[in-house]
Amino acid sequence: MQSTDLGNKESGKIWHRKPSPATRDGIIVNIIHSTSDYHPKVLRFLNVAFDGSGDCLLAGDHQGNIYVFDLHGNRFNLVQRTAQACTALAFNLRRKSEFLVALADYSIKCFDTVTKELVSWMRGHDSSVFSISVHASGRYAITTSSDTAQLWDLDTFQRKRKLNIRQSVGIQKVFFLPLSNTILSCFKDNSIFAWECDTLFCKYQLPAPPESSSILYKVFAVTRDGRILAAGGKSNHLHLWCLEATQLFRIIQMPTKVRAIRHLEFLPDSFDAGSNQVLGVLSQDGIMRFVNIQTCKLLFEIGSLDEGISSSVISPHGRYIASIMENGSLNIYSVQALTHEINKPPPPLVKVIEDLPKHKLSSSDIKMKITSGKVQQLAKSKESKIQTRILKQDLMGNCENKESELSDGLNKKRLQILLKGYGEYPTKYRMFIWRSLLQLPENHTAFSSLIDKGTHVAFLNLQKKYPIKSRKLLRVLQRTLSALAHWSAIFSDTPYLPLLAFPFVKLFQNNQLICFEVVATLIINWCQYWFEYFPNPPINILSMIENVLAFHDKELLQHFIDHDVTSQLYAWPLLETVFSEVLTREEWLKLFDNIFSNHPSFLLMTVVAYNICCRVPLLHCTFKDDFEYFFHHRNNLDISVVIKEVYHLMEVTPANIHPKSELGVFVALTKGQYPVFNQYPKFIVDYQTQEQERIRNDELDYLRERQTVEDMQAEVDQQGMEDEAWYQKQELLRKAEKTRREMLLQEEEKVVEQQQRLAAVKRELKIKEIQLQDAARRHFLKLQQDQREMELQRLDDAIVQMRDREIASRAKDLEMRHLELETQNRVHEKNLTKNHESVVKEIQEDADASRQKVGLEDHMFHKLIEPEQTWSKKTQKLIEDNLEKAEQACLNTDWKIQTLHKQRAGLHRSAGYREVATLLQKNRRKETEVLSAVMEEDAKKWKEAEEKELHLRSEKKASALSDAPRKWFLKREMSTGLECAENPFIQAEAHRLQNERAASSSFPGTSQLSDISETDSSAQISLNRKTEWDSMEQNLIKKVRALRQRLIAQARSRGQTPHLVAT
Repeated sequence: MQSTDLGNKESGKIWHRKPSPATRDGIIVNIIHSTSDYHPKVLRFLNVAFDGSGDCLLAGDHQGNIYVFDLHGNRFNLVQRTAQACTALAFNLRRKSEFLVALADYSIKCFDTVTKELVSWMRGHDSSVFSISVHASGRYAITTSSDTAQLWDLDTFQRKRKLNIRQSVGIQKVFFLPLSNTILSCFKDNSIFAWECDTLFCKYQLPAPPESSSILYKVFAVTRDGRILAAGGKSNHLHLWCLEATQLFRIIQMPTKVRAIRHLEFLPDSFDAGSNQVLGVLSQDGIMRFVNIQTCKLLFEIGSLDEGISSSVISPHGRYIASIMENGSLNIYSVQALTHEINKPPPPLVKVIEDLPKHKLSSSDIKMKITSGKVQQLAKSKESKIQTRILKQDLMGNCENKESELSDGLNKKRLQILLKGYGEYPTKYRMFIWRSLLQLPENHTAFSSLIDKGTHVAFLNLQKKYPIKSRKLLRVLQRTLSALAHWSAIFSDTPYLPLLAFPFVKLFQNNQLICFEVVATLIINWCQYWFEYFPNPPINILSMIENVLAFHDKELLQHFIDHDVTSQLYAWPLLETVFSEVLTREEWLKLFDNIFSNHPSFLLMTVVAYNICCRVPLLHCTFKDDFEYFFHHRNNLDISVVIKEVYHLMEVTPANIHPKSELGVFVALTKGQYPVFNQYPKFIVDYQTQEQERIRNDELDYLRERQTVEDMQAEVDQQGMEDEAWYQKQELLRKAEKTRREMLLQEEEKVVEQQQRLAAVKRELKIKEIQLQDAARRHFLKLQQDQREMELQRLDDAIVQMRDREIASRAKDLEMRHLELETQNRVHEKNLTKNHESVVKEIQEDADASRQKVGLEDHMFHKLIEPEQTWSKKTQKLIEDNLEKAEQACLNTDWKIQTLHKQRAGLHRSAGYREVATLLQKNRRKETEVLSAVMEEDAKKWKEAEEKELHLRSEKKASALSDAPRKWFLKREMSTGLECAENPFIQAEAHRLQNERAASSSFPGTSQLSDISETDSSAQISLNRKTEWDSMEQNLIKKVRALRQRLIAQARSRGQTPHLVAT
């Protein structure tokens, strides 16, 4: 038993030599953890758990150190220091490198064994967690304490469900059934419930156990298929429940030494499909007993009273048992070693009675034994030959003892008896037995000299032909083949040598000397006469096999002949690979146990036996490819049957065709130096060697030339690659340039966009500014307009007041004039009345005559005066209307100027000014037209008045002469009026007065004073009114012109248009 102390190491090997557990206790290794402090002490392991593969286990001690033990890789690693004791472990999560650990502070933590980091921290328990059960999928986990059980989701590490119970009941264990979705909850009152994991629906409840065997359940175990539940407690009774039928089907009573059961666990088996039959029962005495629940037999037990077991865990595949001992150490048990006595084969039926060791056989006994043995059926010539050989050996002394006695104290006969009984040698001692049977000399010096010659040229490129994955195995094979080639030249040209040597190289890869000597012994003894027809297959050996096959199975041989299958197809592939292609490792080892223990002809007989045992599938083969495939691949065949058939053939084959008669007996390698091997056609090998040397030289020349060509090609390729790289670089540069150009274009587009946006923003700002300016200007213009309107209103008021004042003053003047005239009239009337009485009579007649004339003249004068007054009124009204229209036109023009200025801003000001100028010109033309129309009408009136005057003159021509003084007076007045007239209206009035005076000049003198006074007053009034109207008209025209000039000046100041001129 090996023991390993972890000490302060964080990693290392579990064992330092290959473990060999004894059948007695089955312990692979005992692991302890001691500290090397000032006061050394042993740290006790508390919990252990296997992973899903069963080759790694997790163990934690009472100081919180958690180790991972890789039993397959022979390594241990410290993965975590929790600084507090762990109460439960779980290592079968879905993520293989993670594990759960329940700590003494009632928390559960998840760590990673690779990164050694904390993955999650789960809290929720108020007492110590003593069990962690993981679902078969590894996604959920159930943690159990004495008062509650909680279901966790291991993907999110969140609690899904919580099971709370009364304190009076208590929880024993809550766990998942293997390979199912069912949760089993066991309570302290012996009630057991099964729940659905997803819905937590209660599927069933187990009934109470019978009163005759009523125990309080403490521990539970379930088979891998989840069908059987084992329960135990403080009793030596075990209850087995069938969960499918929900009933108790068996009660097992343990030995009387067992008073209480502390732990239960089923032992898995690879061939029971999960229905485990072996149950491990750990009792209060620290011994774990394994019983078969079907036969109720005790199979084996681990632990003892001195070294008791505290807790135990079995790996999922059932190979290892990890037990924490009462002293705190950890024991790893091998189940195979513990069950070796149970699984060993039955004893052989043949029993051999051996002679006493001191008894010596005589030569006659030897002769009798040999002649009465297997050689009994040989021909006489062969018998005498064999007897002669035996006698020669007898002369040398103790023939049989020399044949039977081997080195290392082994006896070949006993080994053969052992081999026939068990069919193979023990695995543990097989290599030792082979070395003894083959009598290997172990010539270290000779082998070193062969190895020192280095790798043979024939095997320099071995990995190309045989691509072996293991570099070590390839290296050992290459060295072994090179040593064989240096030993004998023929092996450098033997194509099947790697196939023949490979299984032995793989078996003895750790000891190359033994490997070389085994292969060399095999070639010298079991490959006799193989190289006589080199480089062709050994036709003589194949003929022996064909003769034996023809004797024992003619039908199979005829089937081979019918389908053109020769011995080179059904025998040679088996020989050149020494059956390594068609057998497994165990079968091959078993076969060579028998080959090395028998005569060299045993190998040839094995070929025949293999064909005979496979005759059924071979007889069904009809194509050559099928035969080739059959002899190069493994087939369904029991090797024990083949070996048995070989022994049968060795016994029943006639001596004349038996290969034993042609092949020599076993000859071991000589000590010190290896024997010379020259059993081959030397001239062929030499010729081949020369040819190969020539070919090698040619090949070297060719290789040199090819190397030169390859170098040139490499240079060309390099140049091409450089050119291609240059072109690619140029292409990349072109693409980069194109990309940059596209980027620049995009940037330019972005800049243009930004500029457009900026211009739009500026436009908007400018428009807003213009709008603000327009609003301010409109406001200013409105203020100006309001001021102008107020000024015009003030001017209108002033004009009205002036008019009123002038009218009032004129009215006063007229009244004063009228009073003066009345006064003058009264004075004249008084003077006239004085002379009237005297002259009345004289002039009464003349007055009557002249009264008619005066009435006619007055009638005509009034007719002349009425059109002129009507025309004057119309003219005045027309002038007022024109003035109003001009004023309205000015206002409209001003409004249009403001409108155009508002709509077109500064862009169309000149056009607006031109339009204003055009409108002003139109207004002037209209005014000119109005004035011209007025002048034409005035001219017409005056012309009509002149015509009428001429007509009146022609009529009154007769009376003109008599009225000379009055005519003179009228002409004087007319001349005075014409001098004072300033316009056509006054001239017309003057003409009218002249005509009136001309008309009145023909009246008599009595009425002249009154007419003159009346005419003079009316003329004076008319002249004054005309003058007043003219002055008013002139003032209005001046004001309109001044208003126009102001408007033009304002327009110039706004638009700065030099082409608007006031007219």
